[in-house]
Amino acid sequence: MTRDRPGPDHDRLIVARLDCIAQRHARWGAATEDEMTAGAAELRELAGDRPDLLAEVAGIALGASEGKGPEYGARSQAVAGLCRLAGADEDAIPSWIKEGRRRAASAALPPFSGGLRQRP
Repeated sequence: MTRDRPGPDHDRLIVARLDCIAQRHARWGAATEDEMTAGAAELRELAGDRPDLLAEVAGIALGASEGKGPEYGARSQAVAGLCRLAGADEDAIPSWIKEGRRRAASAALPPFSGGLRQRP
């Protein structure tokens, strides 16, 4: 059986797992120092020598949460803090913040209805 589409990109799978780990450790309340250390260690173990992927998780979380309210901002700050503690590439985070903003703006758009176009 052939596939019409290629399988998922390995980096995308790692980013998804990193995001899940960071979200789990960045609870709605303030995490203790021990919890932050444990979360950063788990992220570091999965990311290995890929600080760029940690920066992606941190930046997307920060950019996508802008304008959603203080509770979302606090959680995204905790996610970013965990990623930074795990060794995220600080120089790459700002470009991922922009991408997070773009994704949030795109998600807020109404769905495209399609429909037929009238010929002039």
